[in-house]
Amino acid sequence: MVRKINITKKSIQPVHIIGGGLAGSEAAWQLAESNIPVVLHEMRPVRKTDAHQSDKLAELVCSNSFRSDDASFNAVGLLHEEMRRLGSLIIKTADNNKIPAGGALAVDRENFSNEVSEAIEKHPFISIKREEIISLKNNDWKHVILATGPLTSKSISNEIIQLSGQDNLAFFDAIAPILYAESIDYNKAWFQSRYDKVGPGGNGKDYINCPLSREQFENFVDDLLDADKTEFHEWEKTTPYFEGCLPIEVIASRGRESLRFGPMKPVGLTDPRTGQRAHAVVQLRQDNKLGTLYNMVGFQTKLKYSFQETIFRSIPGLSNAEFARFGGIHRNTFVNSPRILDSQLSLKQMPHVRFAGQITGVEGYVESAATGLLAGIFTAAHCLNRPLINPPFTTAHGALLSHITGGAKADMFQPMNINFGLFPPLSSETKKSKKVKSRKRERREAVSKRALIDLDAWLNTISLAA
Repeated sequence: MVRKINITKKSIQPVHIIGGGLAGSEAAWQLAESNIPVVLHEMRPVRKTDAHQSDKLAELVCSNSFRSDDASFNAVGLLHEEMRRLGSLIIKTADNNKIPAGGALAVDRENFSNEVSEAIEKHPFISIKREEIISLKNNDWKHVILATGPLTSKSISNEIIQLSGQDNLAFFDAIAPILYAESIDYNKAWFQSRYDKVGPGGNGKDYINCPLSREQFENFVDDLLDADKTEFHEWEKTTPYFEGCLPIEVIASRGRESLRFGPMKPVGLTDPRTGQRAHAVVQLRQDNKLGTLYNMVGFQTKLKYSFQETIFRSIPGLSNAEFARFGGIHRNTFVNSPRILDSQLSLKQMPHVRFAGQITGVEGYVESAATGLLAGIFTAAHCLNRPLINPPFTTAHGALLSHITGGAKADMFQPMNINFGLFPPLSSETKKSKKVKSRKRERREAVSKRALIDLDAWLNTISLAA
């Protein structure tokens, strides 16, 4: 079942969307598919950012992975499937441009962005204005969606603070390096997905694995801890990292074995030369459809470029590595959504303005696009004078929405990925704190089945309301 509503009302004023990233593009698509005119404001290339490389819409500035595509046992995979049923442009385009990545949905980042841009540019109900919007106040717009992302400008940020009375929160988000496949030494590295798992577009041998012995690993950790890092401005020094995207040197500083339980974990991988599991493993994931570029999985970093080149070339298989892009770091901004947004993403002090994307405090490409999808649906309902009905709390969309708009404690609010901890428990579950692994898997499958059943029922409801 795919959501598709065709209603033409020439009197409807256009919805203005600020930001052409994943969330803004998805919101624009949802509105336009309901025949509601959209003006999408994107400041690039008029004004560039520190993270973007092009002026394309929905550019992926960090990883090229949308993470697990398993809709039965993984919360983000479930979110993928819900978005497919809701007619998501972002997930449809990701499916069209998928490349091998084990159980993950990874894409050729350039082709992905090109296809989203083309779809938005050609839609008859969408017009794009390349300009920077510096204020939410100085216009007569009736409906606005703010999807400026984690790099929201200072002027907009200051205005939000003035409107809400709450300071923005900020964290640093680090980017992993990308290197050329032809520069990898395949005499030392091998192809294998963890546990040989076959995923969308893959064959069970989708990652390049670089093994480290105990001695090599210890030396690697020493080098990480001793290397020069990017210096922060004074005002940035108290800004926390997002725990789900820590730089590798920060992980290493928390304990010498931390990396072996994180991005360098060797489980599920067997070195074909020895028939044994290595002490630690660095995984590389295909970054484009041609297979000429690979990114270092989980290796986001704030090391200075010269140290990245030296230290990463000490990894077996990467001694001659050539880097297409070094790792980097940038400041991300998000609002305290539980305090300043209502249950349908509207700014309480300015209800005609909705928020979408990472600025709401969701973390991850898919979660950002999902909030854009919801903002688009809610705004469409408002424009068409239909009831605004939230997705059930039992769905991935409903669980994520409920968390950021009230489920999370405002005093401790931090960015959050979708996870099964955000879903209400099954009615038959006990309150035992310890459950065996097989039961955990069964529960997740049951939660996912319930979510899709409830999503389909909600789809029927909002379609009838139209």
